[in-house]
Amino acid sequence: MASRRNALAFLAAAGLLAPLASRSRAQGMRFFRIGTGATGGSYYPIGALIAAAISAPPGSRSCDLGGPCGVPGLIASAVATPGSVANVMAIQNGRLESGFVQGDITAQAYRGLGAWTGRTVPGLRAIANLYPETVHLIARRDAGIHELADLRGKRVSLDEPGSGTLADAEMILAAVGMAPGMLQLRNLSLGPATQAMTAGDLDAFFFVGGHPADTIVELASRTAIEVVPIEGATTARIIAEYPFFTTTVLPVDTYAGQELPVPTLSVGAQWLTSAQQPEDLIHDLTVALWNPATAALLQTGPRRGRSIQRATALDGISIPLHPGAARYYKENNMLP
Repeated sequence: MASRRNALAFLAAAGLLAPLASRSRAQGMRFFRIGTGATGGSYYPIGALIAAAISAPPGSRSCDLGGPCGVPGLIASAVATPGSVANVMAIQNGRLESGFVQGDITAQAYRGLGAWTGRTVPGLRAIANLYPETVHLIARRDAGIHELADLRGKRVSLDEPGSGTLADAEMILAAVGMAPGMLQLRNLSLGPATQAMTAGDLDAFFFVGGHPADTIVELASRTAIEVVPIEGATTARIIAEYPFFTTTVLPVDTYAGQELPVPTLSVGAQWLTSAQQPEDLIHDLTVALWNPATAALLQTGPRRGRSIQRATALDGISIPLHPGAARYYKENNMLP
């Protein structure tokens, strides 16, 4: 009870609660966590915005009176995690109610493919596809890395265990015949990787996420970097083996010093939950996600958040929708 009183006191001080305590008691309070990624990536700030959008703390004014347009009585929060793989495992084990997961990791985990062989996660359910995530291969400009083959013998970070970036980097390198022993491997998350590169202790790193990534923007402002292309026959080999990848291009000047468009790969970022979550709750979350007020809120955040559109909510979904989400899409004529 003390934690509940403290939470309500905080929300009241923040001006989020109406003065009617009776509404608070009537509505109750529920908590809902969204596993994101490292704080320096794109998942975390977008997760924080979505958490704010779907929340409507006990005692809040109604949406039509200027209050939050989320789920009544719900307090959602974004939780920093290592990334997609860790989020799948946390959803499976009940440590998180939901999480953001790359589309390729989603497919593999649900079907028991790739790194998930022998440990399927059949209880995964989708809420929505959010936006495409871009594979970044960032190198120090003086490291002499201009294509994947140039990584041989270099100090390269594939990201930390549990991240979708690590899983994707391993798949990409395997598809081009680059064995782990050919590299001086590191397992650093995005922030520590950029710090190591600035210090001259790292030659290159992979990152999979929305662009521009703020942490890489900051890196490029103080260190000369090269955005390494993944293209041509290399791309064809990778997609032939891993068809959930698609081609994309990082536009000119995505990062300082990038004078040309850079071809690379992308995968979808998806919001997943467990089949055990209540249907009504996930339905109401989906309603809140696609409320016009949420779209307006997302316009204030990272550029990737601005590309989250209801029209692409079902793109690339390769696992069953949660029944609550499916009910929303049927109600809105997006599903038969």
